Amino acid sequence: MHDVTIRAFDPAGDTETLSGIWLDASLLAHPFIGRARLLEQRRLIEEKYLPAAETWVACRSGEPAGFIALMENFIGGLFVAPAHQGQGIGARLIAHAFTCRDELTLEVYTENAGALRFYLAQGFEEVSRRPRDDEGFPFENARLRRRVR
Repeated sequence: MHDVTIRAFDPAGDTETLSGIWLDASLLAHPFIGRARLLEQRRLIEEKYLPAAETWVACRSGEPAGFIALMENFIGGLFVAPAHQGQGIGARLIAHAFTCRDELTLEVYTENAGALRFYLAQGFEEVSRRPRDDEGFPFENARLRRRVR
């Protein structure tokens, strides 16, 4: 992990690359949502969510490999490019977020079992569930929280 650096989001240079990472990772992790809906959401990622969040980019050999988007204490998204998953980048992004925050919360689709396992392994605890996502679709979400130890 010595070749991974974390830097602030650069809207001019990072928006399209990060939305591409988001799309590739989402297609892999969220097939139940459907490709068409994910393609529609990509524009929202670029135009609404990335600009509104405090976003940190994990780079490997200078190239973006993943990112975490914070909205106050809420992790709006943590995505790692599929080719870089399982290499500790997500854990590094969470560790970086805890240099800025004392507590973090997030929501994760319960059908995304890999992400749920990842967050629990990072010390997050489930605090609640809801049966529908933000757009009212029947995809259960778990709300997780972790405080600095």
